[in-house]
Amino acid sequence: MNNSTLVQPETRPGQLLDSMRDAATRKFGSLGGWARAAGLPKETLSRLRSQSSCDLRTLVALAAAAGFVIQVAPAGQAGTAAFPQTLTRELEARLLDLVASGNMDTAQWRQQGSPFFMGGLAVLLAGARGFERERYLQLAESLHPGISTPEAFDQWLKATPLRAARFLPMARKRRGLT
Repeated sequence: MNNSTLVQPETRPGQLLDSMRDAATRKFGSLGGWARAAGLPKETLSRLRSQSSCDLRTLVALAAAAGFVIQVAPAGQAGTAAFPQTLTRELEARLLDLVASGNMDTAQWRQQGSPFFMGGLAVLLAGARGFERERYLQLAESLHPGISTPEAFDQWLKATPLRAARFLPMARKRRGLT
């Protein structure tokens, strides 16, 4: 799943819906609005909360309406495709140039990496001294809805090849913040 929720055999539909709920309610204002946007009766969400399984089309429709995707990955590799294999000096330089530019255009950020990877970078910057917290959080959520939640960002931190202790001082210096 694009929001980094790893689906295990015991995962229930309600757990998947919970991982999308905040983004969906921000987007549609209510759970009923989310269901309608997915072309489903509003009762569907409450019904799915208690079920042990659901129709894939229903789940895909709800995910798409909320701005999420459902992905399948080989066991042991789930979530790894969201990150570059290695953080080369060239990629690091491109990321630093992007940060230094102050560019907050979602399309420009997506050109540098997966929405999950780039969204996590924006959350990292939002928490760093000298960067505009609200603007970077908005960028992060536009790149990957849900990435600013502590659970999703924790997953990002555990898996990213980017080392914050190295990257942030260089980003501050390029931005002229030191």
